[in-house]
Amino acid sequence: MQRYADIDNDSGIQGFEIEEASITIYFKSANKSYSYSYQRAGKNHVEAMKRLALTGDGLNEYINDHVKKLYD
Repeated sequence: MQRYADIDNDSGIQGFEIEEASITIYFKSANKSYSYSYQRAGKNHVEAMKRLALTGDGLNEYINDHVKKLYD
């Protein structure tokens, strides 16, 4: 797991793992991980989440706004 930078220090995300066609998110308050795949969340959303994860800002808001219930 790679730690999420959270440059604004306002996110509930602890870390993430990037795969070719998915991203797995680890939330600070959850005891499990959430995987978002091309198949379920869509390629555009997954790629946007990958970019946000690597930049360390906006990922939690993006998930809430676009893919909250689209995890595998």
